[in-house]
Amino acid sequence: MVPDLRLPLVKQLAHTADPGGRVWLFESVEGDGEHWAIRQIEVGTDRVAHRYWWGRLQDDRGFLTDQPLEIWELTEITEAAFEAVWAAA
Repeated sequence: MVPDLRLPLVKQLAHTADPGGRVWLFESVEGDGEHWAIRQIEVGTDRVAHRYWWGRLQDDRGFLTDQPLEIWELTEITEAAFEAVWAAA
């Protein structure tokens, strides 16, 4: 079994929402003083979730952000909460 080398790098599991009701959840790592999303979930107003990561960078609805995250604008969440949404998406 190959060890998961991301674990020591995980710095933040967080989410944010917009006034229109869309929600984004992120798993990020820190690099060069910035936080970069390595997994992202977008839940639209229709409550359909879309997952993005290195294996699925984009689809017709969205894409894994290519910009550093503004972590002070995000709310931290638990790993269990992130993984539950990830598994359900």
